[in-house]
Amino acid sequence: MESSAPPPDAVRVAVFAKAPVAGQVKTRLAPVLGLEGAARLHARLVARALDEATAAAVGPVELWCAPDSRHPFFAECASRHGVRLRAQGDGNLGQRMARAFETVHAEGASLVLIGSDCPGIERGALRIAAAALRDVDVAISPAEDGGYALIALAKPHAALFEGVAWGTATVMAETRERLRGSGLAWRELARTWDVDRPEDYARLCREPWWAAEIA
Repeated sequence: MESSAPPPDAVRVAVFAKAPVAGQVKTRLAPVLGLEGAARLHARLVARALDEATAAAVGPVELWCAPDSRHPFFAECASRHGVRLRAQGDGNLGQRMARAFETVHAEGASLVLIGSDCPGIERGALRIAAAALRDVDVAISPAEDGGYALIALAKPHAALFEGVAWGTATVMAETRERLRGSGLAWRELARTWDVDRPEDYARLCREPWWAAEIA
């Protein structure tokens, strides 16, 4: 039977991001940055993610916006980075990610999806994930906090996103269980970290590339 997966060279990259509204993003960093400072950091991390996604050159890059694409920041991102804007729509994180995979697959492509706050997801990691889809159905990069920072699917598998306790330390463990029972071929990529807590921000500030950027 002929596979329904898109050809392995038809890959897109989706960056999931919220609008940088003070009090709605990176609120756990408010004690060290303030709400406005946390929102500015979020915007810079989104720009960093888009820089790496476009530099990876594995396929077209899309910025999937929450709650929608109307915030002026998103228009600025589209202009500066040359990316397509798409709205995440309603639902929890799993429902919104599943929708992105369904949408892109219906348009004839596989998808590598990342968040906007994981500095370890650089262009090399995106290339590795895209290349992995030639051999496996799923590639995933665990995060140190128990979630994951990247997931790539050759074709949609909604069950991977259903009933997961999003935002908790069990997300990756739950996803592994689903993968084990799915019959899918999958590969775990290098573990990485995200910027959520004051200690994460301190770690970010120790990164040479970050220090050079803010100098």
